[in-house]
Amino acid sequence: MGQGRRTASLGIRTLPETLRTETVRPETPPRPAPVEDHGLAYVEALRDLALGCLDEMKAEETIAIDLAGKTSLADTMIITSGRSQRHVGSIADKILQEMKNKGFGTARVEGLPACDWVLIDAGDVLVHIFRPEVRGFYNLEKMWGADRPVGVAAG
Repeated sequence: MGQGRRTASLGIRTLPETLRTETVRPETPPRPAPVEDHGLAYVEALRDLALGCLDEMKAEETIAIDLAGKTSLADTMIITSGRSQRHVGSIADKILQEMKNKGFGTARVEGLPACDWVLIDAGDVLVHIFRPEVRGFYNLEKMWGADRPVGVAAG
């Protein structure tokens, strides 16, 4: 144990100079970009793009729920169903491709590998695409109904 020196007054061992390293502080993660206020026209264009894709892809039982001023999650929530996992995945792919083509950028996506419930988070617009059984189980319409935002049938 003769490698270290002993501080006489405190009884603390210190490392020899050759073994000392600088303190490495973990990097702080970058701060998220500030949320942009795109304005009403942007939100409406994004919502209309999503609804148009859903109509084109023959999504079923589509509803749009206006969340503006009621929550900070988004301004619009769209809930729809696909007939199968393949249909759900195709609908999600179509929306994502059209958003990219029209200059809305890339959205965050959850659930795409399983395709039971795919969530597309485009910031101002949330799109939930379910298989019918999964939609019935989670029943988001009921959660956002009653004294919460009113659902509007889209079509």
